[in-house]
Amino acid sequence: MADRPATVMGGSRSGQGEQVASLMRAVVQDGYGTPDILRLAQIARPEIGPREVLLAVRAAGLDRGTWHLMEGKPRLLRLVFGLRAPKQPVIGRDVAGTVVEVGSEVTAFAIGDEVFGVGPGSVAQYAAAREDKLARRPANVTWEQAAVVPISGGTALQAVVAAGGVAPGQRVLVTGASGGVGSYAVQLAKAAGAEVTGVASAAKLDLVRTLGADHTLDYTRDDFADGSRKYDLIIDIAGLTKIRRLRRALTPTGTLVLVGGEGGGDWTGGTIGRQMRARLASLFSGQRLTSVIARERASDYEQLAVLVESGQLVPTLDRAYPIAQTADAMRDLESGRIRGKAAITVGSVQ
Repeated sequence: MADRPATVMGGSRSGQGEQVASLMRAVVQDGYGTPDILRLAQIARPEIGPREVLLAVRAAGLDRGTWHLMEGKPRLLRLVFGLRAPKQPVIGRDVAGTVVEVGSEVTAFAIGDEVFGVGPGSVAQYAAAREDKLARRPANVTWEQAAVVPISGGTALQAVVAAGGVAPGQRVLVTGASGGVGSYAVQLAKAAGAEVTGVASAAKLDLVRTLGADHTLDYTRDDFADGSRKYDLIIDIAGLTKIRRLRRALTPTGTLVLVGGEGGGDWTGGTIGRQMRARLASLFSGQRLTSVIARERASDYEQLAVLVESGQLVPTLDRAYPIAQTADAMRDLESGRIRGKAAITVGSVQ
């Protein structure tokens, strides 16, 4: 990208104590593909709109959603994010950083505020973020820990509480319990007073127990639908388990919440048809079968921040990588070596 002066749509107020450069380092992708497509580049810093703030990024979070956007799969995503290449070439959405500039209509934040939330293009020195997708950073965690909370934590909150209606004493099953969303789902269900069973690979069951799960199952060996135990609520995150198998593990009036899923067709990933079948089956059953398409909103991040500061929720950060090793982080994420989530440290880059 060519050098250009940094202007702000709608007017803004800039920080006096920190000079905001017109150029920045960022990890970009010029198309869709494997981690080899990622490169560290010098590009123009983003402009902000009237209801946005500019963040000096301290850390960015990575998860499977970032990986899907990198690969452009399922291909249906490209209708929204760009057909041949992403409209936003800088990767990353989870962000934690310091406000250095505010749009003319921003009322929630001021220059110098430390925040976390969603800012498209977060694996960069600066990122623009809407004020309604940010909250103040919990005071008791690092930048990297804060950066791995928003999207995964928000999705888990919407699945477990809003869609699942978790209640004290319920038996809750979480598949994919060692992943980004699953690791928060386990903790949120426990915080609500539920008895939680987490499903993961054998190598990650210790993490699931650390998160507070009362019981753990190795998905390669244990069958949660063998009839030995019924659950009031199932949060299904990993893979594309058949609906009828999930229903066998539910009580007659239990709730199933589908949250994404890996594998399936190249175009839809198999998730859309599966969610439609679940909702249709729910019409003829005492069981409630639903799904979650997560929304990014400040109110959820504010609630998560309270839980983090109280110690009821611990950010599930496996490791942090310097920005120059972002491609390596994505390879580790793809291979399944990451437990919970990974972060990219950006603040140390000069």
